[in-house]
Amino acid sequence: MNNLKYEDLEIYKLAEKLSDRIWEVVLKWDYTAKKTYGTQVIDSSASIGSNIAEGYGRGSNPDRARFAKISRGSLYESIHWINKTYRLKILSESEFKELSGICDVLTPKLSAYVNYLNKK
Repeated sequence: MNNLKYEDLEIYKLAEKLSDRIWEVVLKWDYTAKKTYGTQVIDSSASIGSNIAEGYGRGSNPDRARFAKISRGSLYESIHWINKTYRLKILSESEFKELSGICDVLTPKLSAYVNYLNKK
């Protein structure tokens, strides 16, 4: 029996790293930026890991794949908000590079996870 937990998945760890870092960054924004874009990017990034966990908890590979696809959608939404807040000069260049770097690693890994589950 496989004793792997969702917390052990690299994609989950990356999702949580992204979400935690976004939280830290957004806390420093002014009220308007937090209220408009901050809540959006916090919610979408938190949804990445939570959907991986929920799908894993469902137990079947089709459910895991379905929730992993939802997670991937949340990742793309997060990328949108990261790009938008950078364009609006809310995110600094170093924050943008850091967050984008995590997304650049997570995106293909999450897609590979979806493909793997769809083939099982």
